[in-house]
Amino acid sequence: MGVPASIVVPTYRRNDLLRRCLETLASQDFEPSGYEILIADDAGDERTAELVEQLSHPAACSIRYVRVGPAHGPAAARNAGWRAASGSIIAFTDDDCLPNVNWLREGVAALESAGAAATAGQVIVPLPDQPTDYERDCAGLSRGEFVTANCFCRREALEAVGGFDERFKAAWREDSDLQFTLLEHGYQIVQTPVAVVIHPVRPARWGVSLKQQKKTAYNALLYRKHRELYQSRIEPTPRGYYAIAASLLGVAASVAASSLPLAAISAAAWTALTAHFCRRRLRGTSLAPMHIAEMAVTSAIIPPLSLYWHCRGMLAHRVWFQ
Repeated sequence: MGVPASIVVPTYRRNDLLRRCLETLASQDFEPSGYEILIADDAGDERTAELVEQLSHPAACSIRYVRVGPAHGPAAARNAGWRAASGSIIAFTDDDCLPNVNWLREGVAALESAGAAATAGQVIVPLPDQPTDYERDCAGLSRGEFVTANCFCRREALEAVGGFDERFKAAWREDSDLQFTLLEHGYQIVQTPVAVVIHPVRPARWGVSLKQQKKTAYNALLYRKHRELYQSRIEPTPRGYYAIAASLLGVAASVAASSLPLAAISAAAWTALTAHFCRRRLRGTSLAPMHIAEMAVTSAIIPPLSLYWHCRGMLAHRVWFQ
C-alpha cells in the first residue's frame, strides 16, 4: 500500500552527514504513516546499510535502504530511489542538507494546492561574515531555480519524462535537465519558499575549485538537449576566460617564434587579466593569507582548465557553443 509522500536521499559514503540529515527527516511535521524515507546508496556500502537499519528502528516513519552502487552517480541514485518509492509525491534532498521540520508538509501542500507537477523550495546556505571563495560559490545554490537539494515532483510526471538523465554522472546540471525536460513537456513548476532546507557548507581541500572545473563538461550535454532554455537561463562561460587563455597561448606562440617583444606583451596581458580575475574572486571574501594564496594560484589555472573541460564536453556530445 502506498503513502502520500516519499523522500529520496542519495548518498555516497558520508555517514556522519547522512545521520544528521535522517534525524531531521524522521522528525518532520507530517503524519508518520503518511511518508517514507528512501536512502539511495550509490556506494553500496555495508556501513551505510547498517546505519539506515539502526536509525529505522526508533523512527515513527518508514526508512528504507536502496542499494545502487558502485558509483553510478547521483542522478542514477535518485532514479533508483523514486522508482522504489510508493509515494505519489517524491521529495528530493541531499545527505548534507537539513530540511526544516515543516519542509515536507509545505512542499506537498504546494503541489496539491497549485495542481503543479513539481515545486522547488528555498535553500539557505549559512555563510560567515567573510566567506571563502568556495563558500560563496556554494551559496549559489540559494539562487537556483530548481535544485535537487530541495524539490518535489509528482511521480506520474517523473514516469512520463523518464526521471533523471543518468548521463549526468556528477552532481551538476542534472537538476536543470529535469527542470527543462518537465517544462518542455508542458508541466507546471511552482516555487515554494516556505519549504526550507538548510545547506551547510562542507569543509573542502585547498584548491577545490580546480577539481570542480571538470563538471563544466556536462554543460554541453545540457545545451545539446535544451538549447533555448539553456541560452535563456544558464550563464555562459565568462568571456574573461577566453581572453586569459588567448593571452597565455600568445605567450607560448611568441616564444616558439622567438619573438620576445610579443611574448612580453602577451605575458603582460595575461598577468593583468589574471590579477583582475583574482581580485574579483577575493572581493568580499576572506583575506586570510592562505586563502589569498589559493586565489592567486587557482585564478591562473581555472580559465584554461575550465575551457579544456568545456571543449571535452563539446567533443563528447558533438555540439558547439560558448
